[in-house]
Amino acid sequence: MKSAYTRPFLLALLVIVADQLIKTWVHRHMVPEQEIHLFGEHGMLRYTENNGMAFGMEFGGSWGKLFLTLFRIGAVTAIGYGLVYLVKNKYNRGLIMNVALIFAGAMGNIIDSAFYGIIYHYAPLFHGQVIDMFYFPLLHGHFPSWLPVWGGEEFIFFRPIFNLADAAISTGVIMILINQQRYFKHQAPEETSPNSEVVEE
Repeated sequence: MKSAYTRPFLLALLVIVADQLIKTWVHRHMVPEQEIHLFGEHGMLRYTENNGMAFGMEFGGSWGKLFLTLFRIGAVTAIGYGLVYLVKNKYNRGLIMNVALIFAGAMGNIIDSAFYGIIYHYAPLFHGQVIDMFYFPLLHGHFPSWLPVWGGEEFIFFRPIFNLADAAISTGVIMILINQQRYFKHQAPEETSPNSEVVEE
């Protein structure tokens, strides 16, 4: 049974380490709002710090920031428990790996919001900012003038600036939604056939 935990938690560890390495590099080699163009105007690193949720969304105020950080800690604890439960009960391997991605992404952003304020000496515990850097404005233009509400206004697709942790969470959630019929068909745990080998714990 112990070997069953290796792949999902190794994947989570690799994502967390890669996420933190990228954020550390950006913090040390760039200044806020600086851009490094990777694919011209359609793909770049843009150093951004935000107080809120994924993709730069805000959850305002000091108390809001504290609540969001504590909520993240509670959520990642629940996700971690759920991941152990899925492995222990032999659920679909694809489901387990995608939950591991979600767990890793949530943990990566918790490290920012809980500890970065202290590490970089700008905020107390649980009040740190999340570092984002990936920006892919693939389409840039204006809405047609005849369109209600947004007529004539500028639009950019894809506007949000995100980090590897955000991408891991989004990938995990999207893959679970796409494959939910396969992941949850019949009895969710994988049934052990009579002729299957018994895994020693």
